[in-house]
Amino acid sequence: MGDGIVVGLGPVEVEAYIDFACPFCRQFELMAGPTLDRLLEDQLITFVRHPMDFLDAVSTTGYSTRAAAAAAAASDAGMFHEYARTLFANQPPEGGPGLTDGQLVQLGQEIGITGEQFPETVRRGTYLPWPPFVTQRAIGRGIGGTPSVFVDGVAIPARPGPILTAVQAAIDGAV
Repeated sequence: MGDGIVVGLGPVEVEAYIDFACPFCRQFELMAGPTLDRLLEDQLITFVRHPMDFLDAVSTTGYSTRAAAAAAAASDAGMFHEYARTLFANQPPEGGPGLTDGQLVQLGQEIGITGEQFPETVRRGTYLPWPPFVTQRAIGRGIGGTPSVFVDGVAIPARPGPILTAVQAAIDGAV
């Protein structure tokens, strides 16, 4: 596992640096989600999310790290994209403890992650070292906040219109 989770195999790479505790990331996902889904369905993009732990400092339980680690466990089940959306749809208030590990497991089960591997991976904390690694790599790239979005390596505003424009420009060879 590198510093992001890949969904899709399209020719244009869209990257989003996110934090599952970030209210602005939730807004980004809710606004841009349908656009990203359409681009994925049309096989125009490869979508890479980089789940960071910027907001652990304002959580009493390291929620950003725990949520990102649970998302990595969901990736093992082939459900990262769906689970990420579910985490944002059920985002707890910023600055609190966040969801419990049991709640993180329950959300996964509600979207169809079955079997014992997912709950065991979440409860054991198998992927807890990964979000700090992602964050260090992001900081090394110059990421100073979330959400940060790039299309083929070029920073763009985290909104559907600019994403569509940049993807179309990349497809047309203008970028």
